[in-house]
Amino acid sequence: MIVIKTSQKIVIETTFPVGILPLTNPVIIKLNEITTFVQDKSKLTEVEVVEIKKIFKELVKNGERYDVDEIEFWFENEGTWKVKEPRVRITNLSSYVQDKHQQTAHLRLISDDDCSCGN
Repeated sequence: MIVIKTSQKIVIETTFPVGILPLTNPVIIKLNEITTFVQDKSKLTEVEVVEIKKIFKELVKNGERYDVDEIEFWFENEGTWKVKEPRVRITNLSSYVQDKHQQTAHLRLISDDDCSCGN
């Protein structure tokens, strides 16, 4: 992580190299919850999509980070997800939620800046 603080704002740039961030136990537990929650693994309902988003939001809110490719790999190898489309949808949801959280966290840091620059 690179943190640069100037008198105007704080800039944080984070990069996670692919394959370097293994899934943690809390993430795997939540992926198992998703597998248990989804009744028809060939298609997701809107209710299931909303619940999956909540699960990923809770993970990132609690400081958990994950490699989206690892999420996809986990669902491919879990065994009950035979159809590709729902796996891709879940992977995309995990990516969307994590990216959105990182962007809003960045904005919160900028707005909380105490640079004493008069702004």
